[in-house]
Amino acid sequence: MRGAAHDSRCVAERGNPQQDDRARETTTANQTPTADKTAILQVLKGVYDAWDAHDADAFVADYTEDASVILPGSYRTSRDEIRQSMQAGFSSFLKGSTTTNKVLDIRFLGDNVAIVVSETNILFPGETEGPADRAALATWVLTRQHGRWLLAAYQNSPAVVNMG
Repeated sequence: MRGAAHDSRCVAERGNPQQDDRARETTTANQTPTADKTAILQVLKGVYDAWDAHDADAFVADYTEDASVILPGSYRTSRDEIRQSMQAGFSSFLKGSTTTNKVLDIRFLGDNVAIVVSETNILFPGETEGPADRAALATWVLTRQHGRWLLAAYQNSPAVVNMG
């Protein structure tokens, strides 16, 4: 059923770049692209802050129950699996680590789905910057549920690939 929120949306016509750009910033009557971007950045900040605090529960607080995470050599298929994996990491090989993060792009695929692309790197105790071979490019998929942005999927891969 279409209501007032649907009527306020930008609708893209295929092949029209101006319309496509407006579709990326689709809004409802209660949200603006800026408010949505701010809310999404707050979700990511919560994840980054939870990493720095080594708090696996806070890390997954804004993940959907059925969220998925793909990392090189790892595939997690629920918020609980992600939490367990992060807790294990924070207690061992990630102990004392922090991250550097830079959001490169936020795109909206409709009113309730957004994709974020970011750069990230892990800093271990004593490091002021992470080496290039540890840098990663990440894709985050967020969904708005009950007026709240949540992480539905995350995937990262090395930012630098040794081709030789």
